[in-house]
Amino acid sequence: MSATRVCALSDLEQDTPLKVDVDGVAIAVVLDSAGEVHAIGDTCTHGDISLSEGFVEGETLECWAHGSAFSLRTGKPLNLPAYEPVPVFAVQIDGDDVLIDPSLKKEV
Repeated sequence: MSATRVCALSDLEQDTPLKVDVDGVAIAVVLDSAGEVHAIGDTCTHGDISLSEGFVEGETLECWAHGSAFSLRTGKPLNLPAYEPVPVFAVQIDGDDVLIDPSLKKEV
């Protein structure tokens, strides 16, 4: 599988998650305050909750339902109740295009 354009870089608002679907994989795309684009699995591992409806703070995305915060870099939960990580995907920027290949999980 190859990388798929999921949005334009200009479509992303700083610290506001955007939910995208790539070949049936729900992904939360985040432009953090440092200007880096992250892509992590959109479903909280504690419950079937969309992380893209959560809150970005620094390098974390917090689930709005139960408060588990996940690292945007590693996908690891930083607090309970979640204890399983979410997948993290490599992001490519090509001009104004944000590209993600959901079959290529980012090495952390």
